Amino acid sequence: MDIFNIRNILLVIIVIVGINYYQAKQDVDMQSLSLPLDTKILAFGDSLTAGYGVSKEQSYPAVLSTLLRSDVFNQGVSGEFSEQGLERLGGLLETYKPHILVLCHGANDILRKKDLVKTKDNLLKMVQMAKAKGVYVLLVGVPTYEILSFKTASLYYEVAKEESLELEDRTLEKILDSDSLKSDQVHPNALGYELMAKEIARLLSENYHPTARH
Repeated sequence: MDIFNIRNILLVIIVIVGINYYQAKQDVDMQSLSLPLDTKILAFGDSLTAGYGVSKEQSYPAVLSTLLRSDVFNQGVSGEFSEQGLERLGGLLETYKPHILVLCHGANDILRKKDLVKTKDNLLKMVQMAKAKGVYVLLVGVPTYEILSFKTASLYYEVAKEESLELEDRTLEKILDSDSLKSDQVHPNALGYELMAKEIARLLSENYHPTARH
């Protein structure tokens, strides 16, 4: 066997070892995710939360529940506008009394070209409603299509800044830019929803540190 072939074999071995190490590290990272015991999470939004296009078990809230070993209540309604969501949220906060609200709303406003100034106002009111009850809010940004790719709409950055929120602004951009992660033009497939759940789980695990429980 000549030196060239030996080098090729060694290169293949290094690549395989590297892939296995990266996968193992990801598995360890996922296993290390945790929240305080009995943490209740309200996943609130439209079809992106409901899990349109996949089974209930493949929606991001269901996967999130498994990753964090927490109760996650899926309250996504397909086709809902932010104005309708604002009307619905108060009752759900009273019913579930969550410690965390994962808010992913406004996609239908964007798709139907609603007044995004009003959309921002609706989101602000949802956030303020939750915070008034001592609920930690994680905001998930929804992208709009720019010149060559999808970019999170600016209103989400504005809401996050004004209300001092953690913003998950990368995953839906990645999903909508990748045919392998979508079931149609605007919805994730099972792999896409899993990706959403993993990133949301990571952010909550890193940033949710309650000083008091309600």
